[in-house]
Amino acid sequence: MMDYLLTPMLNYLVVGIFLSTAFPAIPAWLWIILFIIVITTINVLGVKIAANINFLLVIFQFSVVAIFAFLCIKQVMGGMGTGTLFSALPFYNPDVPFSAVTAGAAILFLSFLGFDTITTFSEETINPEKTIPRAMFAVVLIGGGLFIFISYIIQMVFPDFMSFNDVDAAGFEVVSAVTGNLFTSLFLAGYIVACFASATVSHAGISRFLFAMGRDGVLPKRFFGYLSPKLKVPLFNILLVGVLSLLALMLSMDLLLAFINFGVLVAFSFVNLSVISHYFIREGHRGTVKNTILYLVIPLIGFCINAWLWTNLEKSALILGGSWLLIGLIYLAYLTNMFRKSTPQMNLENIDESEAV
Repeated sequence: MMDYLLTPMLNYLVVGIFLSTAFPAIPAWLWIILFIIVITTINVLGVKIAANINFLLVIFQFSVVAIFAFLCIKQVMGGMGTGTLFSALPFYNPDVPFSAVTAGAAILFLSFLGFDTITTFSEETINPEKTIPRAMFAVVLIGGGLFIFISYIIQMVFPDFMSFNDVDAAGFEVVSAVTGNLFTSLFLAGYIVACFASATVSHAGISRFLFAMGRDGVLPKRFFGYLSPKLKVPLFNILLVGVLSLLALMLSMDLLLAFINFGVLVAFSFVNLSVISHYFIREGHRGTVKNTILYLVIPLIGFCINAWLWTNLEKSALILGGSWLLIGLIYLAYLTNMFRKSTPQMNLENIDESEAV
């Protein structure tokens, strides 16, 4: 829940930083408030409208990425940066300590949070048992491949990563160095569109996440389980997320990143442990070498990697994130009568596919 609540704030904060960098006369807080109002309104109007708008925004983003990649390759072939398109340095650089790599990995972990946000739309998707898993794998493969490719190209064209004037707006500086003023405006538009699309989806996702918890009695049903009869959206939750997103006016980028990554690493760690618990221990899939590898070795490796990255988070994130986790455990103890009752389960059996999109 913490991740989903904070992700829209992160998008709004990034929008404020980039637009205030491009237009210094307009303060960041004004951009943040404007985007919160617009995106909250879109989500109130319904998931179909949000999905159609997001589809157009994604097409525009891919177009900008393609143009940017072409210009980067052209500049590298012209002698800019490393002057070569093929190098192992982006993957291994002896001048960069491995501790810096793991610290960066802990920060960038949130980039892969989106694929599990897809599950929050299960109740508005036709045939969710097949569609949702396929969508998750597609996002991981497409997104992961795109991240690696663009990061590689940027490293080739702008290898001096220590020379940024503003780390939070580093992308803006890279584009200015590569393309000058010709592409800067288009890149800015593409970046803002990306944040807009991400904020729209994450805002919708946490609203439905809260609705499912409210409908199933985990949170107060009268508020969180309310569905607008006319708009068919969790209206109160959408408005609540919009109000909470105003915290982007007060929180720093570093703090938001640390909080989100704390939640991501905790969640992914327990996903790996759950595979071991469910398949290897409870269902007894451990009679063959294949099952042992699938249900014990691989998830155990995944857990160790997550735990290792966890140690690279800031102390403040560990303390505050741990406090949030403790509050959640206390609330769970209350819901389960000190763990004497079963934990609440999400109910997917009463989905009306006529309302799915």
